[in-house]
Amino acid sequence: MTAAHMDAGNDSGQTLDFDPAPSHEGQGSGPEDGTPVRHRVDWWQEFKSIFVLIAAVLAFHSFVAKPFYIPSESMMPVLLTGDRLVVSKYPFGWSYVSPSFHPLPFIKGRIFGRLPERGDIVIVTPQARKEDYIKRVIGLPGDILEVRDGIVILNGIPVPQKWIPPLRIPVDANAPCPPDQFPGALVEDRDGKSWCELPVKQETLPNGKTYKIIDVGSRSLDWYGPVRIPADHVFLMGDNRDNSADSRATLEEKGLGGPVPWEAIGGRAEFITFSLDGTASLNPLSWITALRSGRAGNSLRPATATPE
Repeated sequence: MTAAHMDAGNDSGQTLDFDPAPSHEGQGSGPEDGTPVRHRVDWWQEFKSIFVLIAAVLAFHSFVAKPFYIPSESMMPVLLTGDRLVVSKYPFGWSYVSPSFHPLPFIKGRIFGRLPERGDIVIVTPQARKEDYIKRVIGLPGDILEVRDGIVILNGIPVPQKWIPPLRIPVDANAPCPPDQFPGALVEDRDGKSWCELPVKQETLPNGKTYKIIDVGSRSLDWYGPVRIPADHVFLMGDNRDNSADSRATLEEKGLGGPVPWEAIGGRAEFITFSLDGTASLNPLSWITALRSGRAGNSLRPATATPE
Protein backbone atom coordinates (compact mmCIF):
# COMPACT_ATOMS: atom_id res chain seq x y z
CA MET A 1 0.00 0.00 0.00
CA THR A 2 1.43 3.36 -1.07
CA ALA A 3 1.51 6.59 0.99
CA ALA A 4 -0.74 8.28 -1.55
CA HIS A 5 -3.42 5.62 -1.02
CA MET A 6 -3.33 6.14 2.76
CA ASP A 7 -3.88 9.92 2.43
CA ALA A 8 -6.88 9.40 0.21
CA GLY A 9 -8.49 7.01 2.69
CA ASN A 10 -8.34 9.52 5.58
CA ASP A 11 -9.64 12.51 3.63
CA SER A 12 -12.98 13.41 5.31
CA GLY A 13 -12.86 17.19 4.97
CA GLN A 14 -11.93 17.67 8.71
CA THR A 15 -8.66 18.44 10.48
CA LEU A 16 -8.03 16.87 13.90
CA ASP A 17 -5.92 19.12 16.11
CA PHE A 18 -4.77 17.72 19.49
CA ASP A 19 -3.49 20.60 21.72
CA PRO A 20 -1.60 19.26 24.76
CA ALA A 21 -2.25 22.54 26.66
CA PRO A 22 -5.87 23.61 26.01
CA SER A 23 -6.63 27.30 26.46
CA HIS A 24 -9.15 28.53 29.09
CA GLU A 25 -9.60 31.89 27.46
CA GLY A 26 -13.15 33.21 27.67
CA GLN A 27 -14.21 30.88 30.53
CA GLY A 28 -14.00 33.59 33.21
CA SER A 29 -11.86 31.54 35.60
CA GLY A 30 -9.49 34.36 36.52
CA PRO A 31 -6.66 36.51 35.25
CA GLU A 32 -4.35 35.17 32.57
CA ASP A 33 -1.53 34.75 35.10
CA GLY A 34 -3.60 32.19 37.08
CA THR A 35 -4.11 34.33 40.21
CA PRO A 36 -7.45 33.36 41.95
CA VAL A 37 -10.21 35.97 41.92
CA ARG A 38 -11.27 37.40 45.32
CA HIS A 39 -15.00 38.11 45.49
CA ARG A 40 -15.89 41.05 47.78
CA VAL A 41 -18.79 40.57 50.23
CA ASP A 42 -21.71 42.91 49.65
CA TRP A 43 -22.28 43.81 53.30
CA TRP A 44 -25.16 46.14 52.51
CA GLN A 45 -27.02 43.32 50.75
CA GLU A 46 -26.30 40.97 53.67
CA PHE A 47 -27.62 43.57 56.13
CA LYS A 48 -30.80 44.03 54.11
CA SER A 49 -31.39 40.27 54.02
CA ILE A 50 -31.01 39.98 57.80
CA PHE A 51 -33.26 43.00 58.35
CA VAL A 52 -35.99 41.53 56.15
CA LEU A 53 -35.78 38.21 58.03
CA ILE A 54 -36.05 39.92 61.44
CA ALA A 55 -38.93 42.09 60.23
CA ALA A 56 -40.77 39.01 58.96
CA VAL A 57 -40.36 37.22 62.31
CA LEU A 58 -41.54 40.26 64.28
CA ALA A 59 -44.52 40.71 61.97
CA PHE A 60 -45.51 37.07 62.45
CA HIS A 61 -45.14 37.39 66.24
CA SER A 62 -47.15 40.62 66.25
CA PHE A 63 -50.04 39.69 64.00
CA VAL A 64 -50.29 35.88 63.80
CA ALA A 65 -48.81 33.97 66.75
CA LYS A 66 -45.88 34.01 69.14
CA PRO A 67 -44.31 31.72 71.77
CA PHE A 68 -44.90 32.47 75.44
CA TYR A 69 -43.12 31.33 78.59
CA ILE A 70 -44.90 30.73 81.92
CA PRO A 71 -42.83 32.34 84.71
CA SER A 72 -45.13 31.83 87.73
CA GLU A 73 -47.70 29.58 89.42
CA SER A 74 -50.71 31.90 88.97
CA MET A 75 -52.42 29.65 86.39
CA MET A 76 -51.84 26.30 88.11
CA PRO A 77 -53.02 23.61 87.68
CA VAL A 78 -53.56 24.08 83.94
CA LEU A 79 -50.20 25.84 83.46
CA LEU A 80 -46.94 25.21 85.31
CA THR A 81 -43.83 27.34 85.60
CA GLY A 82 -41.60 26.27 82.72
CA ASP A 83 -44.39 25.63 80.21
CA ARG A 84 -43.87 26.99 76.70
CA LEU A 85 -47.00 27.67 74.70
CA VAL A 86 -48.35 29.30 71.56
CA VAL A 87 -50.43 32.48 71.73
CA SER A 88 -52.52 33.39 68.68
CA LYS A 89 -52.67 37.16 68.10
CA TYR A 90 -55.63 37.48 65.73
CA PRO A 91 -58.74 35.98 67.46
CA PHE A 92 -59.70 39.31 69.10
CA GLY A 93 -58.22 41.63 66.46
CA TRP A 94 -55.21 43.84 67.01
CA SER A 95 -54.49 46.72 69.39
CA TYR A 96 -51.61 48.80 70.70
CA VAL A 97 -50.25 45.77 72.64
CA SER A 98 -50.11 43.50 69.59
CA PRO A 99 -46.50 44.40 68.63
CA SER A 100 -44.12 42.02 70.33
CA PHE A 101 -42.20 44.60 72.39
CA HIS A 102 -45.12 46.96 73.18
CA PRO A 103 -43.49 50.18 71.92
CA LEU A 104 -46.80 52.07 71.63
CA PRO A 105 -48.67 54.09 74.26
CA PHE A 106 -52.30 53.34 75.04
CA ILE A 107 -54.45 53.70 71.92
CA LYS A 108 -58.20 53.23 72.27
CA GLY A 109 -59.94 50.71 70.03
CA ARG A 110 -59.04 47.55 68.15
CA ILE A 111 -58.74 46.63 64.48
CA PHE A 112 -61.25 43.87 63.63
CA GLY A 113 -61.93 43.73 67.37
CA ARG A 114 -63.93 40.97 69.04
CA LEU A 115 -64.45 40.34 72.74
CA PRO A 116 -63.03 37.13 74.21
CA GLU A 117 -65.40 34.49 75.57
CA ARG A 118 -65.77 33.49 79.18
CA GLY A 119 -63.17 30.87 80.01
CA ASP A 120 -60.61 31.94 77.39
CA ILE A 121 -57.02 32.10 78.62
CA VAL A 122 -55.58 35.38 77.39
CA ILE A 123 -52.39 37.43 77.45
CA VAL A 124 -52.86 40.86 79.01
CA THR A 125 -50.54 43.83 79.50
CA PRO A 126 -51.27 45.79 82.72
CA GLN A 127 -51.59 49.56 82.55
CA ALA A 128 -48.30 51.49 82.42
CA ARG A 129 -46.28 48.25 82.16
CA LYS A 130 -44.54 46.37 79.38
CA GLU A 131 -44.64 42.80 80.71
CA ASP A 132 -47.40 40.33 79.81
CA TYR A 133 -49.63 38.44 82.26
CA ILE A 134 -51.67 35.34 81.50
CA LYS A 135 -55.14 34.99 83.04
CA ARG A 136 -58.61 33.57 82.40
CA VAL A 137 -61.62 35.65 81.29
CA ILE A 138 -64.38 35.50 83.92
CA GLY A 139 -66.49 38.64 83.54
CA LEU A 140 -67.68 40.52 80.45
CA PRO A 141 -68.92 44.10 79.87
CA GLY A 142 -72.09 44.89 81.83
CA ASP A 143 -71.65 42.03 84.35
CA ILE A 144 -71.95 42.74 88.04
CA LEU A 145 -69.16 40.67 89.56
CA GLU A 146 -68.44 39.83 93.18
CA VAL A 147 -66.27 37.28 94.98
CA ARG A 148 -67.54 35.96 98.32
CA ASP A 149 -65.44 33.51 100.29
CA GLY A 150 -63.76 32.39 97.05
CA ILE A 151 -66.98 31.93 95.08
CA VAL A 152 -67.55 34.12 92.03
CA ILE A 153 -70.97 35.78 91.86
CA LEU A 154 -72.00 36.85 88.35
CA ASN A 155 -75.09 39.04 88.12
CA GLY A 156 -76.31 37.75 91.46
CA ILE A 157 -75.85 34.06 90.61
CA PRO A 158 -72.98 32.02 92.15
CA VAL A 159 -70.74 30.34 89.59
CA PRO A 160 -71.00 26.58 90.32
CA GLN A 161 -67.99 25.01 92.02
CA LYS A 162 -67.60 21.46 93.27
CA TRP A 163 -64.76 19.75 95.07
CA ILE A 164 -63.01 16.99 93.15
CA PRO A 165 -60.22 14.60 94.29
CA PRO A 166 -56.89 16.33 95.09
CA LEU A 167 -54.55 16.77 92.17
CA ARG A 168 -50.95 15.53 92.44
CA ILE A 169 -48.24 17.37 90.50
CA PRO A 170 -44.64 16.06 90.51
CA VAL A 171 -42.27 18.29 92.46
CA ASP A 172 -39.30 19.62 90.47
CA ALA A 173 -37.12 22.74 90.26
CA ASN A 174 -39.85 24.70 88.44
CA ALA A 175 -42.67 23.34 90.64
CA PRO A 176 -41.17 23.18 94.15
CA CYS A 177 -44.53 23.29 95.98
CA PRO A 178 -43.61 26.31 98.15
CA PRO A 179 -45.20 26.12 101.62
CA ASP A 180 -46.23 29.79 101.61
CA GLN A 181 -48.48 29.10 98.59
CA PHE A 182 -49.50 25.51 99.28
CA PRO A 183 -49.26 24.85 103.02
CA GLY A 184 -49.14 21.14 103.86
CA ALA A 185 -49.33 20.12 100.19
CA LEU A 186 -45.86 18.54 99.92
CA VAL A 187 -46.13 14.74 100.25
CA GLU A 188 -44.02 11.68 99.43
CA ASP A 189 -45.15 8.33 98.06
CA ARG A 190 -43.81 4.90 99.06
CA ASP A 191 -41.02 5.18 96.51
CA GLY A 192 -39.79 8.44 98.03
CA LYS A 193 -40.97 10.59 95.14
CA SER A 194 -42.21 14.07 96.12
CA TRP A 195 -45.59 15.40 94.99
CA CYS A 196 -47.57 18.59 95.43
CA GLU A 197 -51.06 17.46 96.46
CA LEU A 198 -53.38 20.34 95.63
CA PRO A 199 -56.98 20.93 96.75
CA VAL A 200 -58.94 21.60 93.56
CA LYS A 201 -62.46 22.47 92.48
CA GLN A 202 -64.23 22.22 89.16
CA GLU A 203 -65.65 25.62 88.20
CA THR A 204 -68.24 26.04 85.43
CA LEU A 205 -69.08 29.44 83.92
CA PRO A 206 -72.54 30.43 82.60
CA ASN A 207 -71.54 29.55 79.02
CA GLY A 208 -70.65 26.00 80.09
CA LYS A 209 -66.87 26.40 79.97
CA THR A 210 -65.34 24.35 82.78
CA TYR A 211 -61.84 24.03 84.26
CA LYS A 212 -60.00 23.27 87.52
CA ILE A 213 -59.05 25.88 90.09
CA ILE A 214 -56.88 25.63 93.22
CA ASP A 215 -58.43 26.69 96.53
CA VAL A 216 -56.07 26.38 99.52
CA GLY A 217 -58.32 28.18 102.01
CA SER A 218 -59.34 31.63 103.17
CA ARG A 219 -57.21 34.45 101.74
CA SER A 220 -57.71 38.19 101.22
CA LEU A 221 -58.37 37.67 97.49
CA ASP A 222 -61.44 35.57 98.37
CA TRP A 223 -63.43 38.79 98.89
CA TYR A 224 -63.94 41.38 96.18
CA GLY A 225 -66.60 43.76 94.89
CA PRO A 226 -69.26 43.97 93.81
CA VAL A 227 -68.31 45.94 90.69
CA ARG A 228 -70.01 46.53 87.38
CA ILE A 229 -67.68 45.80 84.50
CA PRO A 230 -67.53 48.82 82.16
CA ALA A 231 -68.13 48.68 78.43
CA ASP A 232 -65.19 47.27 76.45
CA HIS A 233 -63.62 45.81 79.63
CA VAL A 234 -63.15 42.27 80.92
CA PHE A 235 -62.50 40.82 84.37
CA LEU A 236 -59.60 38.36 84.57
CA MET A 237 -58.64 35.83 87.25
CA GLY A 238 -55.94 33.21 87.67
CA ASP A 239 -56.83 29.55 88.23
CA ASN A 240 -54.54 29.49 91.29
CA ARG A 241 -57.14 31.63 93.02
CA ASP A 242 -55.26 32.31 96.26
CA ASN A 243 -51.95 33.17 94.56
CA SER A 244 -52.75 35.27 91.50
CA ALA A 245 -52.19 39.00 90.94
CA ASP A 246 -55.24 39.47 88.71
CA SER A 247 -58.18 41.88 88.43
CA ARG A 248 -58.85 41.50 92.16
CA ALA A 249 -55.43 42.94 93.07
CA THR A 250 -54.45 46.60 92.83
CA LEU A 251 -51.78 47.95 90.52
CA GLU A 252 -49.64 48.66 93.60
CA GLU A 253 -49.88 44.96 94.45
CA LYS A 254 -48.69 44.20 90.88
CA GLY A 255 -52.20 43.14 89.94
CA LEU A 256 -54.44 44.32 87.12
CA GLY A 257 -56.30 46.91 89.18
CA GLY A 258 -59.85 45.80 88.38
CA PRO A 259 -61.46 45.19 85.00
CA VAL A 260 -59.03 45.77 82.14
CA PRO A 261 -59.78 47.47 78.80
CA TRP A 262 -60.07 45.05 75.93
CA GLU A 263 -57.25 46.93 74.19
CA ALA A 264 -54.89 45.41 76.80
CA ILE A 265 -55.63 41.87 75.56
CA GLY A 266 -52.77 40.70 73.37
CA GLY A 267 -53.95 37.26 72.28
CA ARG A 268 -55.36 33.85 73.24
CA ALA A 269 -53.37 30.91 74.60
CA GLU A 270 -53.84 27.89 72.35
CA PHE A 271 -51.66 24.91 73.33
CA ILE A 272 -48.48 23.89 75.16
CA THR A 273 -45.52 23.18 72.89
CA PHE A 274 -43.21 21.73 75.56
CA SER A 275 -42.39 22.09 79.25
CA LEU A 276 -39.11 22.12 81.21
CA ASP A 277 -38.64 21.12 84.83
CA GLY A 278 -35.90 23.69 85.54
CA THR A 279 -32.86 21.40 85.36
CA ALA A 280 -31.72 22.37 81.85
CA SER A 281 -28.18 23.74 81.58
CA LEU A 282 -25.68 24.57 78.83
CA ASN A 283 -25.22 20.84 78.24
CA PRO A 284 -27.50 19.94 75.29
CA LEU A 285 -28.19 16.52 76.80
CA SER A 286 -29.83 18.22 79.79
CA TRP A 287 -32.40 19.79 77.47
CA ILE A 288 -33.79 16.32 76.79
CA THR A 289 -33.77 15.11 80.39
CA ALA A 290 -35.40 18.37 81.54
CA LEU A 291 -38.48 17.83 79.36
CA ARG A 292 -41.66 17.10 81.29
CA SER A 293 -43.51 14.17 79.79
CA GLY A 294 -47.16 14.33 78.86
CA ARG A 295 -47.49 18.11 78.48
CA ALA A 296 -46.52 18.77 74.86
CA GLY A 297 -49.54 19.46 72.67
CA ASN A 298 -52.01 19.95 75.54
CA SER A 299 -54.84 22.25 74.45
CA LEU A 300 -55.54 25.34 76.55
CA ARG A 301 -59.10 25.83 75.34
CA PRO A 302 -61.53 25.04 78.19
CA ALA A 303 -63.86 22.08 77.89
CA THR A 304 -67.62 22.51 77.73
CA ALA A 305 -69.53 20.87 80.55
CA THR A 306 -72.23 18.34 79.74
CA PRO A 307 -75.58 19.45 81.23
CA GLU A 308 -76.51 17.35 84.25
